[in-house]
Amino acid sequence: MSTDLRTRVLSEHNVSRETAEALDLYVAQLTRWQTVKNLVGPATLSEVWHRHIADALQLLTLAPEAKRWLDLGSGAGIPGLILAIVGKGCPDFHVSLVESNARKCAFLSETARLTGAPVTVHNARIEATIGSLTGIDIVCARALASLTQLLTWTEPLLTSGTVGLFPKGRDAAAELTEAEDAWTFTRDLIPSRTDSQARIVRVTSLSRVDP
Repeated sequence: MSTDLRTRVLSEHNVSRETAEALDLYVAQLTRWQTVKNLVGPATLSEVWHRHIADALQLLTLAPEAKRWLDLGSGAGIPGLILAIVGKGCPDFHVSLVESNARKCAFLSETARLTGAPVTVHNARIEATIGSLTGIDIVCARALASLTQLLTWTEPLLTSGTVGLFPKGRDAAAELTEAEDAWTFTRDLIPSRTDSQARIVRVTSLSRVDP
């Protein structure tokens, strides 16, 4: 089944043989490091091509022209490192990965080196780093924080033209309602291709609600 899923994911995203080999290397690295550092839920490793790789790559289909990406709380590199592996053949494609855990940063740096992924790893807290990151087309974050918190962190970007892509689970609508108490923003709620109950919140403008 895993082999069938791999073949389907690679076909759906028109991945080259070289990129497929780099994704295989990412999966091997993830499996090896998982024994040392709990990077992902153990039960999801057997479904890595669907639960993690396909889930990450659907973001590329929502912003095919984007070149400069920022992934917050990157952890195991989902989605940021996976996006960089697939996007490395595109001129000027680059992903900034922000992660405060040093051991996870070691995984990101080593795997990026092995796969040739065009990334910069920032071993820092989001609030200490985001103000220095400019020229970002897309900011994303998966399974990191509530939408309200994500909007708070990314305000400097989303108020200056960056688009937010935030994968959310079954509570996406409730998170939107909560966020609208503090923020005014233009958004789309996009069905996930990998989970019928999940949604991707796309934010294209942002301003604070007047007190």
